[in-house]
Amino acid sequence: MMKNIVLLISMLALWSCGPKVIQSVGDKQMVIFDNEHLYFDGGAFTDELTEADKVYRIMDGRILLKKVTFPEYSREVAASVKVTVASAGDRWDKSGSFFIIPNSSITNFVSLQAEGELPELTAEQESLKGIVPDADYMPVVELMRFMTPFGVGFYNDKMDLRKPVYIPHWEDKVVWEQDVTDRLSLIEGEVWVGIWVDTWTKEGYTVSAEINFDETDYLYAPKPQTKVLSLLNTIPYYKGQRHVDLFARKDLLVSAAVPEGAKNVRLHYITTGHGGHSGGDEFVKKTNIVKVDNQEVINFIPWRDDCAAFRRFNPGSGVWLIEDTATYIDWETWKYKEKVIEERLASSDLSRSNWCPGSDVEPLVVDLAIQPGEHQFTFSIPEAQEIDGDELNHWLVSAFLTWEE
Repeated sequence: MMKNIVLLISMLALWSCGPKVIQSVGDKQMVIFDNEHLYFDGGAFTDELTEADKVYRIMDGRILLKKVTFPEYSREVAASVKVTVASAGDRWDKSGSFFIIPNSSITNFVSLQAEGELPELTAEQESLKGIVPDADYMPVVELMRFMTPFGVGFYNDKMDLRKPVYIPHWEDKVVWEQDVTDRLSLIEGEVWVGIWVDTWTKEGYTVSAEINFDETDYLYAPKPQTKVLSLLNTIPYYKGQRHVDLFARKDLLVSAAVPEGAKNVRLHYITTGHGGHSGGDEFVKKTNIVKVDNQEVINFIPWRDDCAAFRRFNPGSGVWLIEDTATYIDWETWKYKEKVIEERLASSDLSRSNWCPGSDVEPLVVDLAIQPGEHQFTFSIPEAQEIDGDELNHWLVSAFLTWEE
């Protein structure tokens, strides 16, 4: 009897020293923007950014901002974003970005509403504003880069004669989803979240965006302690910013410090080429290179040649007829014949620099074998072209580091 009591006491002692049950918060669906009308209207929006849970419009309406209080998890959790876009009358393909303003950035879109300007780079870096970190400033971190299609939804019933035979119907909207668990530390507590579309019309788009959290059922799984450091963002979100064609002339250098104890350091790189008409950065393959301490870690040509797969999202796309020799089965002889035909070629079908009208853009992620301390990051697009009049060659590039503590 005494032995059984001692054994029971020992088992209870071992159990009490074992893993602790981690408090559950539960799965959450956080709707940030719900069918908001995002459009351009010069000088129409002057709200001060003060209240929580209100959608604010800055940059003449091209940016929606909202202060959101996110749950703070202790248990392991996966985070994902979902963005939905339909045309409200803008028929063109436009760049878009769903983003977080890092709380570590004292100077940001919100603090600058009253007064002040984004920090400038040096004259050597062409005095560009707000694209790299400064003492009190961090560029925004993208949760998703996306490209609006040509007129999805609004133009569906106006463009039936442009619909190829292999499309059963035009889609009403386009929906993208991406995993953002690696940026979880940025979406905890009270945070400013924004969405930008490069529209210049009063018709604009209807946009929705949500962030979803999927908590593990395992009682003892702690949330990994990950950190994010923004390195670069060349998107011209804010006043005083402009299209960046610096890569046509020089490399862009960024210094950043990796702290002690950082493990599994990764570089996340998002890039798309734009402008210049048929011979410009949008439609011509250009190599992107990233070096860390002069050691090459990325060397690739960002390119999409599957854009025809997005045709159902692009009713408003321009269409040309091109001659082609087709092989087909003759109905009478049931044998193959050849014939010169005219086929539709849509603008949305054309290959582009890492995007298609109606696509999202996934980050390129690489592991970095670097030690804690200061490091220099070199971003290069050696064959990029300069802006020339209305040929607005430019690259939208953003990059950030993640690591575990």
